[in-house]
Amino acid sequence: MTGDGNWTWLIPGRVPTLIDAGTGEAAHLSALDAALGPTKLSQVLVTHAHTDHASGAPAIAAHLHEVRFRKMLWPERDARWPVRYEPLADGQAIEAGDDSVMAIHTPGHAPDHLVFWHERTRTLFCGDLAVKGTTVWIPANLQGDLAAYLASLERVLALEPERLLPAHGAIIDDPARVLRGYIDHRLEREQQILDAIRQGDVTPDDITARVYRGLKPQLVPMAREGVVAHLVKLEREGRAVRDGERWLPSTMIRS
Repeated sequence: MTGDGNWTWLIPGRVPTLIDAGTGEAAHLSALDAALGPTKLSQVLVTHAHTDHASGAPAIAAHLHEVRFRKMLWPERDARWPVRYEPLADGQAIEAGDDSVMAIHTPGHAPDHLVFWHERTRTLFCGDLAVKGTTVWIPANLQGDLAAYLASLERVLALEPERLLPAHGAIIDDPARVLRGYIDHRLEREQQILDAIRQGDVTPDDITARVYRGLKPQLVPMAREGVVAHLVKLEREGRAVRDGERWLPSTMIRS
């Protein structure tokens, strides 16, 4: 799910700042020590509370004392890796390095997802908002929300960033093309799901089998989560209706 692993981003300067906590591996802590040198890490800004971004917080806290941990709170999830989180809010300016970044709430992949915007260089530390060469998972069972994700993409597009620094994969130096491609892809997938239920595949399992025909078995549960996220969005919009375990186009439900 994380490809070749995670990027965490260190912003050096007056307020040394790490974006994301990683998973607490010894190699990451050693690399962090080497990058910091004699400088003390001031704070860790966590984009969201999924395991690959937040589970390393206790290890960093034990290894580097007096570090602040800051994120938008998701209490039931944050409790899995207990450190003292200082809450961040949408639009909040945060001193980082020799400048500041702005926290921007971009829910969808996770309800607490933040990106961090450096306006002067038009650089966005984008967490799991985007991954070059692939799409972003919207896990319905972890409060993923496809409608919120699409709104988050539009919000970031309005900033006109020049580059995205993601938590996975390569730097994205063509943000508008990538993010617009995500929107187009989701709308295309939505139509495929509507077509599937109109053709009689009305359970998430059957829809997944039709839309993701030939997918590797180990990836099917993730694809199913994405299908459910689409179905929930369609239900909210009045374009599909849940009928027990089945999902039907709204035009097929009799009053």
